[in-house]
Amino acid sequence: MFSIKKFTTHDKNSSSIAFDIRNRVFVEEQKVDRQEEYDSHEDESTHFLLFKNDQPVGTARWRFTDNGIKLERFAVLKEHRNGGAGTYLVTEVLKDVLPQNKNIYLNAQVRAMNVYERLGFVKEGEMFVEANIDHYKMTYKG
Repeated sequence: MFSIKKFTTHDKNSSSIAFDIRNRVFVEEQKVDRQEEYDSHEDESTHFLLFKNDQPVGTARWRFTDNGIKLERFAVLKEHRNGGAGTYLVTEVLKDVLPQNKNIYLNAQVRAMNVYERLGFVKEGEMFVEANIDHYKMTYKG
């Protein structure tokens, strides 16, 4: 039912699809400023597209930072949430980064924290606001 495609920004077709999903979720639905959504880390990141029955329904990326590996930009189209899509996407991204043997972390929107907690992430520190949305830093403990 679900499948995943890993790509870089050199794959213009996949990038276009991923940016469309991110635009729909973050900019249109969550009202994130477009300039904040598209940042300078696109080319250095490893990107993923999530497909359900060969239709693109989600996207994510990861990148190296001074603190390890940061997972970012998890977005699943509204009509495909709560059916396992997000869990599948996070699981597949983890499979890609775990062999790196580095600290894995993300900034989780409060409303999505339960997905990350079920998969082994632990909340750290105080809540903070990013792009006008409440977040917590979460670190993967397995």
